[in-house]
Amino acid sequence: MRQEKPEQALRRGWTTGACATAATKAALTALLTGKFPDPVEITLPKGQRVAFALAIEELGEGFARAGIVKDAGDDPDVTHGAMLISRVRLLPQGIVFKAGEGVGTVTKPGLPIAPGEPAINPVPRQMMELVAAELRTGAEIEISIPGGEALAAKTWNPRLGIVGGLSILGTTGIVNPFSCSAWIASIHRGIDVARAMGLSHVAGCTGSTSEDAVRTHYGLPLEAMLDMGDFAGGLLKYLKLHPVPRVTIGGGFGKMAKLAHGAMDLHSGRSQVDFAWLAERSPKELREKILAANTAQEVLEMAGPELAQRVAKEALTHVDAILGGASEADVIIVGRDGRIIAHA
Repeated sequence: MRQEKPEQALRRGWTTGACATAATKAALTALLTGKFPDPVEITLPKGQRVAFALAIEELGEGFARAGIVKDAGDDPDVTHGAMLISRVRLLPQGIVFKAGEGVGTVTKPGLPIAPGEPAINPVPRQMMELVAAELRTGAEIEISIPGGEALAAKTWNPRLGIVGGLSILGTTGIVNPFSCSAWIASIHRGIDVARAMGLSHVAGCTGSTSEDAVRTHYGLPLEAMLDMGDFAGGLLKYLKLHPVPRVTIGGGFGKMAKLAHGAMDLHSGRSQVDFAWLAERSPKELREKILAANTAQEVLEMAGPELAQRVAKEALTHVDAILGGASEADVIIVGRDGRIIAHA
């Protein structure tokens, strides 16, 4: 019998946010001490300490510049190998962020950053603010990615109204390599473990914010939380064959809108929010505005919790159809602030 070659472990990488933070710490340290720490060590949001080698060091009159080459590990990330550069000036207090070459600017509502601001997401901002606080200084922080505008054309940034380049992203600092088969297999193993433990209620969520909200709402043990991510179909089809008495599906409004429209793979590269579908389920006076909306979040802000509740109910219909009565199900929609905004 032919023996299958075991799948090699995929190597993790680092987000643009982590690289920008490390470059910022190196540049600020050089301004304050006259020397660049190389490698430079930072703390990620979940407490891990990681170190980055510097590719650029420049100390000028009133400014410092440091650069780090992004390593995305084995993830097929468009920014793998890109140079993240932070150019800093000291300020008496406060933090000012600027978009340098290749970093986009937000131009439309519905994103976590306001229009007119550099496309540096909240968690990377917090990481850089923490670095400045540790060094006891205010700072003007300009992040650039040479060639970033061309790379951004391969992303959803232009459609989202982020112009001029890439976004500085990341919520954990770590890029976990994307492997559909490996991820779905891990979901299946999670269900197997929950069944073996005799758990009567499990939950599959699209991300950490919805997972925290659902787990808190029901007081579920960690073993009941299945790392569903975008693979709603992979979870539900396996549960139909290997049922648990109750399952909760949780996620943000955009992901749940896709599920309500029948998508079972919720990844942005393989399914899109249907704004016409959302408009049909909204008050007539809002439909034209919803059709012109930029993001699902913008639609939610216009239409409010009534639409969220309708989306939850229609998502539940699709969930029940796949489960075929094997498990009792409910759907929870969680806002960006971690609060439950709809429950069916």
